[in-house]
Amino acid sequence: MTKKKNNTDILITHIIEGIEEVKGENIDILDLREIENTVCDYFIICDGNSNTQVNAIVNSIQKIVSKSLKEKAWHVEGTENAEWVLIDYVDIVVHVFQKHIREFYDIESLWGDAKVTSIETNY
Repeated sequence: MTKKKNNTDILITHIIEGIEEVKGENIDILDLREIENTVCDYFIICDGNSNTQVNAIVNSIQKIVSKSLKEKAWHVEGTENAEWVLIDYVDIVVHVFQKHIREFYDIESLWGDAKVTSIETNY
């Protein structure tokens, strides 16, 4: 296993932990590595029930990743209205949606060739 792969797996684990910490829902990991001309290796997509919860998910992810891995996001956008916040960790891009915005944009269908892993939550 390469070092990059291992670091990516560790980052994914901490991002998921950040989402679950504040009860983010419908967590999907899209593996984009087999698709040509993608901007990153993975999308992690989840949703929250309000702009307050979306921002809480984003803050939780950033706090856990920063504390555990000493990594900061390369770019974050969308926190002003918190309907769709994007957190860019270069190899992994996290999309945190409000439910109705996620349904409207349906980015999973745009990446239909991606291998999707859904994370079960028990809350």
